[in-house]
Amino acid sequence: MPLTQLEHDITAAVQSRRDVLLADLRRHVETPTGGNNGPALDASRSMLMERLARLGATPKLVRGDPKPDWLLGATGGPIPPTGICTRPSRDPSHTRILLAGHLDTVHDPAGPFQKLALSADGKTAVGPGCVDMKGGLVIAVAALEVLHELKIDANWSFLLNSDEETGSYYSEQAIRTAAREHDLALALEPALPDGSLVIERAGSGQFKVEAYGKTAHVGRDFTSGVSAVTALAETLVALARLPEPSRGMIVNVGPIKGGDVTNAVPDFAQAWGNVRFPDPEGCEELARKVDALATPSGVSGETLPRVVIKRSFNRPAKRLTPGVQFLADSAKAVATDLGQPMPFGKTAGVCDGNILQDEGMPCIDTLGVRGGGLHTPQEWIDLSSLVERCQLLAILIARLSHADRALLGTRT
Repeated sequence: MPLTQLEHDITAAVQSRRDVLLADLRRHVETPTGGNNGPALDASRSMLMERLARLGATPKLVRGDPKPDWLLGATGGPIPPTGICTRPSRDPSHTRILLAGHLDTVHDPAGPFQKLALSADGKTAVGPGCVDMKGGLVIAVAALEVLHELKIDANWSFLLNSDEETGSYYSEQAIRTAAREHDLALALEPALPDGSLVIERAGSGQFKVEAYGKTAHVGRDFTSGVSAVTALAETLVALARLPEPSRGMIVNVGPIKGGDVTNAVPDFAQAWGNVRFPDPEGCEELARKVDALATPSGVSGETLPRVVIKRSFNRPAKRLTPGVQFLADSAKAVATDLGQPMPFGKTAGVCDGNILQDEGMPCIDTLGVRGGGLHTPQEWIDLSSLVERCQLLAILIARLSHADRALLGTRT
């Protein structure tokens, strides 16, 4: 349908913010929030929450939960809080919309990749987190500010967590609690490179293999030793037989550690891995097969070699539901009215949308900006998408505020 006059006003208001959007993106990109960098995460969170509070939102911080200490990269450092800003509308019939975005990136806060660098033609820029997902945060706050300026009432909350790139273990309970208090979620992950909206995602999980043996001198007492490295290697070969990519069943291992010197039989070795699965049945199947590689629990702890499996399959698969289809069609309708292509796509990548939808609410999660090179020093953004996706998001929020809740499906 053609844009209403009010929606034309939204697009014009966003267009007038073009330079502000770019300056805001630079500010956040150059705040190095990778590596659980507490001061930068706090600064970025505060900047955003202060702006949301000026729109009438009530801000609060939710204390984070600890994560399993066996996870790769679990250092025991500070646990960041999750920020949530909530602004009820004047009309209680309005749909309760949850916006979700993460502050963290994968980039080393002390590394050389620190600045937003524009291309010579000014059409693109490269910078840490520019597309995943600082661009998404920037356009979402701007969209809410435009709606506020135009006196378009909406019932929304904005969740800002700090550990999406490492599994959202600190923030998972805050995410789940927020999901139960809203009708739908819009997450700000970047669009696929062609602008596609992801409507289905695989699920994922982490695991660790620990192998225990007995050390011995290689030259004098080799036969008394029991190699943990050999036990680990045999387990990894078994794991390598599990992937079935054609079914969406993926098992990947790395890194691996074992032994300290070459002239001693290693008594300990370990490896970490990741799985992807298309649905709950696939999750259960992989969990069962991975668990079966451990030394049976009834075997004496003194039996060597011994293999221990630790796992956390914490991001369920995100399937296409009637509610998701309704949200996707709603977003595509806005994009069409704006003259923006929006095909639908699928991915084995995971995000907080997996957790949000697992709580029974429909969620679409690639409403952020366009770009590519995610998680690399070549991460880039299409700068025109700052305005385009901000316009799309603002109009979508305005339209969804009046959505028929029956079309969103029943909560599960």
